[in-house]
Amino acid sequence: MPRPGNVAVTRSTLRQQIADALRDEVLAGRLQPGQEFTVKEIADQYGVSATPVREALVDLSAQGLLDADQHRGFRVHEYSPDDFRGMIEARSLVTEGMFHALTHGGAPRLRPDEPRLAALLAGVRRRGEEARRAALAGEVTVLIGYDLRFWRELASAFGNPYLTDFLHRLRVQMWVYVVQHLRQLPDQRGRLWARHTELVDALTEGDTAAARAILDTYTAYSLSLVEGLTADAAGKGPVRRPAQGDPPARDADTLP
Repeated sequence: MPRPGNVAVTRSTLRQQIADALRDEVLAGRLQPGQEFTVKEIADQYGVSATPVREALVDLSAQGLLDADQHRGFRVHEYSPDDFRGMIEARSLVTEGMFHALTHGGAPRLRPDEPRLAALLAGVRRRGEEARRAALAGEVTVLIGYDLRFWRELASAFGNPYLTDFLHRLRVQMWVYVVQHLRQLPDQRGRLWARHTELVDALTEGDTAAARAILDTYTAYSLSLVEGLTADAAGKGPVRRPAQGDPPARDADTLP
């Protein structure tokens, strides 16, 4: 049975609160892939009725974080390395389309001198500073929170809420896969991407080419990281840690 902690659920939006709390438990690695639980167990844990719990679990299932079993309740979804690679490809294709529209007139150009956008980018940069600090310190739980906010707020600058929501959901799923491996490492320092502020600075300066180059290294870094973590988990011995400035791998040359 999962132990989400002594979190009192008192707000009226029980369904959303429970879903958020359980999502945090999965992202923190305290609910492990394949772990099973029932509606009753969660309802008893939070001291609420079964209805909002069932709704919350259905919501998380729709987001790809849980699997529903008609006879056994729910279990945390288990993502494979191939799933993660597919997520990277999907994220890259969407991001490429966003930048293509930005640079070829299909979407409004980012104007860092426009007051609203300038304020948004300033806030995003603050998130990036915290994400970078947490990444360098190896504080995975702190990093996940700031990283998700960073990318969601940055994506919102492109003005398409549907793409923003899609990318956010995809990024949550990617973290669910990565965190289970990171938690097995004695020290996460040096294993986490930390170039958030560089990306914001490039966009603030209107340097789209530099921003895309940073995203290229991010994609390659993600692929290299998951290969290393997967090899470590399989007991294949040490794998070279990806460096923050590694150039894109050959099969990622076209991915942003």
